[in-house]
Amino acid sequence: MIYKLIFLVFGLITNKLYCQEINGIELLNKSINFHDPMNNWDEFNDSFTVNMISPDKKIRESLIEIDLTNELFNSSVKKDQNKILTAINKGDCKIIFNDSESFSKEDEIKHRLTCENAFKMRDYYTYLYGLPMKLKDPGAVIDSIVKRKEFKGKEYLVLKVDYEEPVGNDTWYFYFDLLTYAMEVYQFYHDETQNDGEYIILEDIEEVSEIKMPKIRSWFFNKDDKYLGKDILN
Repeated sequence: MIYKLIFLVFGLITNKLYCQEINGIELLNKSINFHDPMNNWDEFNDSFTVNMISPDKKIRESLIEIDLTNELFNSSVKKDQNKILTAINKGDCKIIFNDSESFSKEDEIKHRLTCENAFKMRDYYTYLYGLPMKLKDPGAVIDSIVKRKEFKGKEYLVLKVDYEEPVGNDTWYFYFDLLTYAMEVYQFYHDETQNDGEYIILEDIEEVSEIKMPKIRSWFFNKDDKYLGKDILN
C-alpha cells in the first residue's frame, strides 16, 4: 500500500513539473509542427470530400475547395437528391441550387440557401480543418497554463483557448497526445458552468497538401454524451 502511495505522489509531482516545463504557446507550436510540418496551411489550395453521417438522416456529401491565398471557397453539397453549389470569391457569393441560380423562398429557407449561411460554412470548414494552425489567428487567447487531464481513459496535455469579441465567445479545450502532440480531442462550451456545448473525438489521419487532418470527427453533447454524428474525410 505504501508503495502505491509513493508512486501516486511521484506521478502527481512529475505531471505537475512536466506541465510547468511547457506553456500554452509552446504546446501549440509543437502540435502545429506535427500537423503542418511544412507550414503549408497559410497558402493552402486544395480540395477534399467530407461525408456527414447523422442519426436518422441520409449521408450528406460535400466537396470542399479552399484557396486561402486568393480568398476562394467553393462547396458542392449532395443531399436528398438535391445539389447545392456555393462559390465565394473574397466578399462575393454565388449560390446555385439544382443547376439554377433562381429558387423559391421555400427552398431558400428549407436548404438555407443564403450567403450568410455560405460564409458560416466557409468559416466552419476552414476553422475545423485548419486546426490547430487556426489557433494562431487574431482574436484567439491562448492560456499560458498547460494542464494534464484524463479524457475517456487517456491522458492528454490540455490547452484552453478563449476568443475576443467579435471573433467569438465560446471557451475551447484542445487535447494533445503526450508524445506526438497530435490533436485528438477538442471541446467547447457556450457557458461552462452549465456544461453545455460539445466535444469532438478525432480518429485517424488523412494527409491533404502534406497537412495531417483528422479523418473521422465524432460529435457528442458534453452534458449527456449523446452522439450527434460524424464527419469522414475522403
